[in-house]
Amino acid sequence: MADRLRRKVSELPHKPGVYVYKDRLNRVIYVGKARDLHKRVSQYFHPSRRHGWDVKLKALLDSIWDMEHHVVRSEPEALLLEGKLIKEYRPKYNISFRDDKKFLMVKVNLDDPIPRLILTRIKKNDGARYFGPFAHSGALRTTMEIIKKRFRLRSCRAYEPGEMEYKHCLNHAIKICSAPCVGVISREDYKQSMIQACEALEGNNEEILIELKDSMEAAAARLDFEKATELRNAIEDLKKTAQHTRKFERNFLNITIDPARDLGALGEALGLALPPKIMECFDISNISDTHIVASMVCFQDGKPSRDDYRRYRISGVDGQNDFASMAEVIRRRYSRVLTQKIRRPDLIIVDGGKGQLGMAVQELTSLGLDGIPVIGLAKEFEEIHRPGESLPLRLPENSGALKMLQRIRDEAHRVANGYHQLLLKKRIAESLLDDIPGISQTRKVNLLREFGSIQKIRDSTPTQIAEVDGIGKKLAQEIYDWFRKGSPVVEAKIGSDALPLG
Repeated sequence: MADRLRRKVSELPHKPGVYVYKDRLNRVIYVGKARDLHKRVSQYFHPSRRHGWDVKLKALLDSIWDMEHHVVRSEPEALLLEGKLIKEYRPKYNISFRDDKKFLMVKVNLDDPIPRLILTRIKKNDGARYFGPFAHSGALRTTMEIIKKRFRLRSCRAYEPGEMEYKHCLNHAIKICSAPCVGVISREDYKQSMIQACEALEGNNEEILIELKDSMEAAAARLDFEKATELRNAIEDLKKTAQHTRKFERNFLNITIDPARDLGALGEALGLALPPKIMECFDISNISDTHIVASMVCFQDGKPSRDDYRRYRISGVDGQNDFASMAEVIRRRYSRVLTQKIRRPDLIIVDGGKGQLGMAVQELTSLGLDGIPVIGLAKEFEEIHRPGESLPLRLPENSGALKMLQRIRDEAHRVANGYHQLLLKKRIAESLLDDIPGISQTRKVNLLREFGSIQKIRDSTPTQIAEVDGIGKKLAQEIYDWFRKGSPVVEAKIGSDALPLG
């Protein structure tokens, strides 16, 4: 394990939270929750546990390059945040929460003629009150039944009573409903019962807990242990449901609950007159000198503004040259700002150190936009480089300002890598390698990643081809011979200049 990663693990707090593993390309590969972050994460890297690794766990641990964590207030909050992040990033080593199902909430509209408690997974702007989300669906359903019986709330689906309701109300007959439908209780009195039920959902349920505990002790005293166990479980479910949890927003990595506070801290750290309301961040992605791409992501008020994202294919740079690539994308982006009257950002961030920052400053100056603040964020030590400053600025790791910068930088990295992979997949789909016997999808990816293009594969020797993962000497010779049979080389023509993301 690298010293940097070992240090991060040793500094984890003994608190509940969520941990996130990333690979060398900064992609999220696993998200987990823990009651105690330090104990849970340390278990992964303990030498004595190596002999018990299965194939999947070994592959995960071999892929971990970096780690992030976020402390929450309780274990249910950790579960909620874990689910959010898995749905957002769909890590390859996670299985749970990969569907689109959201956590349960409870909805009640007190303006309905006869309000009801309704389970839902989607929050709408419909004037109703929503409680949750709740981490434990089973506990929530049990709690709902307890509250309905305690306050004698209706469960009928009809909003207004019909002929069948007036003829007979079964729930009223067994004394679990106050029967507002048939006039046994006034609708105003029923609404007051519903308000008390809402307070119980918010955690004000001490009276209900006392009643359940008394019933449990009474059942145990008469040796009805089955009933006592049922009541004990109900008490635990009610306590779980009553735990207050926060509803987490998307893209929770590297942020805190208060983006406005972090923006204020960032503006102060950088010496800006005002917090940067609009920020634009650039990243370059390349593996070989084929398909060099760039991304520009925009954050407004500390949150992603996805309609303003842009993707670029670098066209005027020969070979792998991140400095020249950064200069090209800055020039193309802000030339349009001048000609098309696009709003100017309050802060420009480039992924990289002094070299990338210098090229960005040079291009902005030539365009007459040197008044826009610009910084470079170097990944290795999270150093902030500023024009005219010889020494980089380093913020505390738990600083909200640094987390805001990390978040926009990571988002730019994700978009750039995603675009690069998209172009690579398209090229693979149209590749002449499909016609060569023995070339699987994995071998095809490895060949193109190693050489960058079909032409370069064709120009390589059997020995060079055999050095690629999954390609032996025999297959390398077959590939070499296949190209020598006069097969044409066709390059896929994909994409356009700058593509918006919607």
